Amino acid sequence: MPPDTPGTPVNPPPPPEHWFADVLASDGGVVRLRPITPDDAEALERFHERLSDRTRYLRYFGPYPRMTPKDLYRSTHVDYRDRVGLVTELGDEIIAVGRYEYLADRPQPRAAEVAFVVADGHQGRGLGSILLEHLAGAAAENDIETFVAEVLAENNAMVQVFRDAGYQVQRSRDGSVLHLEFAIDPTEALLSVRDSRERASEARSVGNLLSPRSIAVIGATPSTSRVGGAVLANLLSGAYQGPVFPVNRNRTAVRGVRAYPTVRDIPDEVDLAVIAVPATEIGSVLDDCMAKGVKGLVVLTAGFSETGPYGYQAERDLVDAARAHGMRVVGPSALGIANTDPGIALNATLAPVLPGRGRIGFFCQSGPLGAAILGEAAARQLGLSTFVSAGNRADVSGNDLLQYWDSDPDTDVVLLYLETFGNPRKFSRIARRVAHTKPIVAVNSGRNVARVGGDRDLDQSLVRNLFAQAGIIQVDSITELFDCAMLLAYQPLPAGPRLAVVGNSAALSWLAVDAARGEGLEAGEPIDLGPQAGPADYLTAVAAAVTDESVDAVIVIYSPPVPAAVASYAEAIRSGAQSDPATPVLTTFVADQGMPNLLATRGLAGILERGSIPSYGDPERAARALARARRYADWRTRPLSPVARPGGVDPARARELVTEWMSEDAAHWLTDLQAAELLGCYGIRVVEFREVIDAGAAVEAAKELGFPVAAKATGEMWRNRPDLTGVRLDLWRPDAVRRAFTDLSEISGNPVHIQRMATKGVGCTFRVQDDPSFGSVISFGLSGTIIDLLGDRVYRALPLTEAESAELIDAPRAAPLLSGTVGGRDIGEPVDKDALAELAQRISALCDHLPEVRELQCEPVLASPEGAAVLYGRVRIGPEPNRFDIGPRRMG
Repeated sequence: MPPDTPGTPVNPPPPPEHWFADVLASDGGVVRLRPITPDDAEALERFHERLSDRTRYLRYFGPYPRMTPKDLYRSTHVDYRDRVGLVTELGDEIIAVGRYEYLADRPQPRAAEVAFVVADGHQGRGLGSILLEHLAGAAAENDIETFVAEVLAENNAMVQVFRDAGYQVQRSRDGSVLHLEFAIDPTEALLSVRDSRERASEARSVGNLLSPRSIAVIGATPSTSRVGGAVLANLLSGAYQGPVFPVNRNRTAVRGVRAYPTVRDIPDEVDLAVIAVPATEIGSVLDDCMAKGVKGLVVLTAGFSETGPYGYQAERDLVDAARAHGMRVVGPSALGIANTDPGIALNATLAPVLPGRGRIGFFCQSGPLGAAILGEAAARQLGLSTFVSAGNRADVSGNDLLQYWDSDPDTDVVLLYLETFGNPRKFSRIARRVAHTKPIVAVNSGRNVARVGGDRDLDQSLVRNLFAQAGIIQVDSITELFDCAMLLAYQPLPAGPRLAVVGNSAALSWLAVDAARGEGLEAGEPIDLGPQAGPADYLTAVAAAVTDESVDAVIVIYSPPVPAAVASYAEAIRSGAQSDPATPVLTTFVADQGMPNLLATRGLAGILERGSIPSYGDPERAARALARARRYADWRTRPLSPVARPGGVDPARARELVTEWMSEDAAHWLTDLQAAELLGCYGIRVVEFREVIDAGAAVEAAKELGFPVAAKATGEMWRNRPDLTGVRLDLWRPDAVRRAFTDLSEISGNPVHIQRMATKGVGCTFRVQDDPSFGSVISFGLSGTIIDLLGDRVYRALPLTEAESAELIDAPRAAPLLSGTVGGRDIGEPVDKDALAELAQRISALCDHLPEVRELQCEPVLASPEGAAVLYGRVRIGPEPNRFDIGPRRMG
């Protein structure tokens, strides 16, 4: 018989699946968070017994050496609604517990008492903050609005957790006890605190991987033709500063270094394990690493998700077990990781060539391609700070690396080779922040946008739009990736679009000018030095160009009329450029031999410094790289804009409606009346209409709405037809309405809409779709068959900032029509573009608040000088997709 515990369920419901999460502590280690269950009774009792007397006193306000059976039962039997308990665990041991309990005797707002306790050995890791976040998320789901807590005034650590959480805390004191109370609504300040903690923990987690104090190579062999041998050779020859332990069951030494049968047999601690054994042996290796307390894994082994469903499940099992024991995983199928910091000198990769020290961080997925990329970077003298090839990206992803590089003082430029996106919403959020201080250059293989049966051109346009929105410099090839990197790593950003071209070949100089103009730069007539120009001529011309206040950047071209050494010309150009280091200089050396990749300025230890001048094989490549840098510089100077929060919205009513209309089966379209009601909750007013089923009702509806009216057939095939077969406009008399109803009901067999006529205007369309790569995406364009054929749509990720809402309206190529101009000619009065931008903000807010909205269409929207009239709205709702990025912190 259970103890007498009123209000405690004897048979609790199953815990909510989405409350299970792997989370990073503040030190970068992984912990597992989940709902407490009745099966946790023994583990909870052990956890309590291990607490120090001081910790128990601070939590329970007095000595409490053992949990009573009643308290133990009540703590583990919860209803996950009014009483919720969460635990964090490492391996099989509980290391922290949090709970809330609804206060039924409290007046509105609905409140619950919250409390948590952390094991002594894990205090200071931020686990209290994590528990508080997830408890608040669970409480919000259960309509609890306020948390209260009773804390001993001397419990400074607990008070600090509440103080630093980002909540607006009210406090009062009753003797030695503090009473704390705060609303759990996720304000902007709260989200900012959450994001800051997430950034710090993820950066620390990656930093732990890239700065290990010791490494074990599991599967190490003497042969460099095998994976284990190649990575061991690189570690030993790369001057790694810590101990390296080969692991090989059949050898006592590998390459002159003592080997061990298993990781467990290594007498010292092991921070990082590099795994190079067949996939079938991973299970036992993982057991050894978990028993040893290894902190991170780099899995070079292939044969996982790339092989099919069985391999995918094996990969998920690997990551699940590793995270449960506090480990992070790079891979599987990874090329490896590298850190060129001389104090670490880590080369745990399979690459035969690793670039020297520099200030570029590089992330890629493909292992074989990664080796080629590293070789190309070394050939171009591009120095790296750190490198990660994540392979299948089962755990550590590009998002984690962006968090690390954001705060890494040794990284100035970020390069990404992306094949797929893990958490696209999070990627966009992090990239926007990082790009404001460090340029991000990304080449996308196209795998993530190749939808089966989809429009590839449309998808590539979507990628370009969304990358540009986040400030990412998108390129189409590895060559262009390095072309941009060479400029961004060593030269300043151009302050404007004005370009000077200096050269000794008129033909090549004009190629540069034409390419620059085609990319949107302002290039005047080139400065032609003539084929006989010597180094002194170049020095004088370059110095004059970089100090010219009307010049923002310089491209210098050298094409020798006869084979000649280029060193003296390179030195002259470099000396001339130093006349004003704030003006970027790029070069093109057209020479069969001796063409430099960089006119290098070297500092201590031969490290390339800022001021080195990039050189390109042809002037068009230089112009393209410069134009991309200029567009990025322009994006970076735009003031930061907050996410749009329009007034006059009713999220609570919208939530009630969506909950009422949700189907447990599949996603489905709302009826036209339902869609109009839901849109109205966010101030999106569909022009008033009535749905009628007979001619008499049609006439009465027209009279109620006021003549003139429009009559519209309903049904999928009649919507937005270019021939307007299903529409009758400007109906001024009852007999015209009656006749229109009869015609439309006969051709469609459905009810007919009678709608008040809107002010004539320019037709526009807004659409939101749940993109498989980028999450919720809004598109905007003008209406019309020709516009559709041209694909003149622009895309942005949601939620929109205020500035992005306005930019969205001006972005289509046909946007000048909204301003009443075509080719500089006035064709009419400008429409109210502010009304269109506000409509975009309201759509963004709706989709951000209601993740069940899977698709939304407002089309046509008639834009006029009087405003924006929505003639038709459609909404499709369905089960909420994975939106973990908008809730409490968790790993993807």
